[in-house]
Amino acid sequence: MVDLPNEAEIIDLFVHQPEGRLLLASSAGDGFLVPEAEVVAQTRAGKQVLNLRDGVTARVCRAVAAADDAVAVVGENRKLLVFQMDELPEMGRGKGVRLQKYKDGGLSDARSFRLENGLSWRDPAGRTRTETELAEWLGKRASAGRMAPRGFPRDNRFT
Repeated sequence: MVDLPNEAEIIDLFVHQPEGRLLLASSAGDGFLVPEAEVVAQTRAGKQVLNLRDGVTARVCRAVAAADDAVAVVGENRKLLVFQMDELPEMGRGKGVRLQKYKDGGLSDARSFRLENGLSWRDPAGRTRTETELAEWLGKRASAGRMAPRGFPRDNRFT
């Protein structure tokens, strides 16, 4: 059972996997990994895991597969950055670390994936496209990234 206030917005909904991990990120571009066992609350009020400043919203809550070894983030400015998952800390709660640097705007979407399988997304026609040559977008966490590849959705979302 969930008791949400009227102003709350649901970002994602999925079945709890106690041994799993989640990728959490805010619109400011900060994020971290959290064990799913740490996000379960026993109280009616729930549990706050992602700390947000004024004007910042929760943007991403995604399950991370055990085999995933990379994270892809895309900003509202259409710049894409791919970095190794081991650059991202695992925390129980907090603000997290900078995922991508922005001059203007903020984070649009983020996801984890297995680097050797490539990065996949749905194009506007509904087909799944996979980019396996990611050297152009590979970098260190907190860098700016490069323009997303041709055919990347205009809404800057992976799904």
